[in-house]
Amino acid sequence: MDREKLAKVIEAAKLYYLLDYNQNEIAKLLGVSRPTVSRLLQQAKSDGIVQINIMDPTENVENLAVQLEKKFKIKKAVVASIPQYENHIIKNYLGEKAAMFLDEIVKDDDIIGVTWGTTLYHIAIELKQKYVKDVKVVQLKGGVSLAETNTYASEILYLFGKAYNTTPHNLPLPAIVDHVVVKQAMEADRHIRKILELGDQANIALFTIGSIKKDSLLFQLGYFTESDLDSLYGRAVGDICSRFFDRKGEICNESLDERTLGVNLGDLRKKEYSILVAGGPHKIEGIYGALKGKYANVLITDQFTAQFLLDKKD
Repeated sequence: MDREKLAKVIEAAKLYYLLDYNQNEIAKLLGVSRPTVSRLLQQAKSDGIVQINIMDPTENVENLAVQLEKKFKIKKAVVASIPQYENHIIKNYLGEKAAMFLDEIVKDDDIIGVTWGTTLYHIAIELKQKYVKDVKVVQLKGGVSLAETNTYASEILYLFGKAYNTTPHNLPLPAIVDHVVVKQAMEADRHIRKILELGDQANIALFTIGSIKKDSLLFQLGYFTESDLDSLYGRAVGDICSRFFDRKGEICNESLDERTLGVNLGDLRKKEYSILVAGGPHKIEGIYGALKGKYANVLITDQFTAQFLLDKKD
């Protein structure tokens, strides 16, 4: 190609692809016909002067999901494409994705076990009404505390009950008590025992990861003694249903675990759908530990957290 024609090809390509001129406008500027402009643009592509790359975020997140399923041997991974790696944005996007996933899987006679907290609240407000029969919704862990911090437990249960046309079963207890004998006395009550058993029977469990930070919701509820806190800092990577585990997914403090009311982590492994919804820089270690402990068979997260999890070495 001679230099004069090459210059016209490059000029046409710049006007069209960089400056958004249409082909008629380019024809007038270059003093050529419109079909000539079309040929110049085609020449630019065929000679590699113009290279078009389509960045499909859907394709990328689907690839990340497949890699997560393979690495952690889970049933399903759902990866949300988020615009910014910020906590409130992450929860909005994950709430929508989790609600969509539930809409796909919930069927007649299911028992759905839910926890509480801001992530679960974002899921609850995104739920669509689904006309299913004989679905039960039950709270998987206690949420009562003397602190004034809102756990969103009652709102979450109400919204889940509304979505699936059922009256939810709440667990009107603290998540953690001071003494094992207090827990045993509570569990001996036939009404409480019935709710706990319903949680054990749940075929769908929905939960998030609590991070090990003083400003995280669970830490604000006044459950922990100084001794409890000392046993968690530096060892625990997160909690599920107020039960704390390390990077390998093993319980950190057996004494604390024995004082915790609600579903046991081992029981989550038996669920048809054990759904972990979490993302963000403070949740990565906790998600990793939960997946190593096999507490979840479904993970719903964002693309940044997904990549961090895939990059982590055992």
